[in-house]
Amino acid sequence: MEPAAVDIVDLHFSYPDGTPALCGVNLRVQAGESVAVIGPNGAGKSTLLLHLNGILRGQGQVCIFGVRVQDGTLREIRRRVGVVFQDPDDQLFLTSVAQDVAFGPSNMRLSEEEIARRVHESLAAVDMQAFGDRAAHHLSFGQKKRVATATVLSMQPDLLVLDEPSANLDPRARRQLVRILRGLPVTKIIVTHDLPYAYEICERAVILSGGRVAADGPIDDILGDGELLDSHDLELPYGFAVAGARS
Repeated sequence: MEPAAVDIVDLHFSYPDGTPALCGVNLRVQAGESVAVIGPNGAGKSTLLLHLNGILRGQGQVCIFGVRVQDGTLREIRRRVGVVFQDPDDQLFLTSVAQDVAFGPSNMRLSEEEIARRVHESLAAVDMQAFGDRAAHHLSFGQKKRVATATVLSMQPDLLVLDEPSANLDPRARRQLVRILRGLPVTKIIVTHDLPYAYEICERAVILSGGRVAADGPIDDILGDGELLDSHDLELPYGFAVAGARS
């Protein structure tokens, strides 16, 4: 039996001032799933995300495809987990788009031919292959988001984690990124406040509230339960309907 893509057991984490952020999180994500992690501000969503590739380390167990996140495995974990942060400027810093996308594979000491292949395929996957010679700071915010995603895809991760992927995107850029993300054949975890966006991409939703998993199930069931959403300070936009919704 293949190990789960993510297996988190009794994860606790507190910030240096003693403020608890995660309070016994248990979460299992199978390979190939697309899962939305939703919840109110301060629920611990971004903190949980940063545990998936060892940026933060709490008490408990985090395993990625059967490999436990610990000192001796961080290189392997970070190869298998690609994180796309909310602000693409955090990931784009070289003189051209192609150089940004090549940065990770170059650090893996791959051949020039393999690096070039990965750059081409990653930019093609996000419909940005015509922008390789452009400087990232000349791109629109939506284009930067797509290039930041390409920088992660070039590492060929098995798990793609995205923090607020729809933030600050105009409607056209939102639609483009939805289409791209839905077409990527990897396990995806999306941390977001944007419930309609989560609904378009994911088949499962996890509500994180007060540092704990408060609900976990098919996204239609979670977003269709108005009472559940309201109890965790979540709300669908006016006019947005989920099949079988319960008010």
